[in-house]
Amino acid sequence: MNLLQRVWRSSLGKKYLMALTGLALFGFVVGHLLGNLQIFGKPELINSYAHFLKSKPGLLWGARLGLLATVGLHVAAALSLSAANRAARPVGYAGGSAHGSSWQSRYMLVSGLVILSFVVYHLLHFTAQLPALNGGLDVRTLTALLADGTQVQDVYAMMVHGFRKGWVSLFYLVAQSLLFVHLSHGLASMFQSLGFRNHVWWPRIATFAKVASFVVFLGYASIPVAVLTGMVGGQVQNTPKTPTTATETLR
Repeated sequence: MNLLQRVWRSSLGKKYLMALTGLALFGFVVGHLLGNLQIFGKPELINSYAHFLKSKPGLLWGARLGLLATVGLHVAAALSLSAANRAARPVGYAGGSAHGSSWQSRYMLVSGLVILSFVVYHLLHFTAQLPALNGGLDVRTLTALLADGTQVQDVYAMMVHGFRKGWVSLFYLVAQSLLFVHLSHGLASMFQSLGFRNHVWWPRIATFAKVASFVVFLGYASIPVAVLTGMVGGQVQNTPKTPTTATETLR
């Protein structure tokens, strides 16, 4: 406990904490993207994936709680460092910002908080699956059959119904744009905080951060765009029948 207290009370310790939690969150973002991109395959592909996760409640809830703790530490460290920076310099810079700072770095806290609000909404929409956020449709009742005859929740149809709403897709795209901004600076800062910045590696690190962030943005943005344009989910009915027996499946 004393070690944790010393880390938290030190600005350097909080920077290390932000870097490590940021690395863990980036890993989650990439893993979550790979899972979501299965929507471009047959419906059974992502339905099987979702069913596998839900069949391991211990693993699933352990990951969720670990992710929640990681997000909490990352946000708390960011707010604490921001408050310390303001206290150390109560009078702003004459030019409005520190010399050499990028606009991405100046809006890291704001973009991070907006992304956090989106994550809360996203969890209520696709994890808690509140009917109020799905046009009154209880998507938990949508089912499909796997190849072995197992009846599972139709996550494919759930995602299609969600992204067919223009305002949902727009909010999603805005959030992904902010995630790109946040990651493009945050990834590079992470390496710097961990001591990897030098005249040889820094240009490569900065390039990696921008490219990786853009690839993540393209991956996530492709999903709502594909649904809105009909490339994905064209076979899903706008007013679905709720299957009541295992003989009904997605057509």
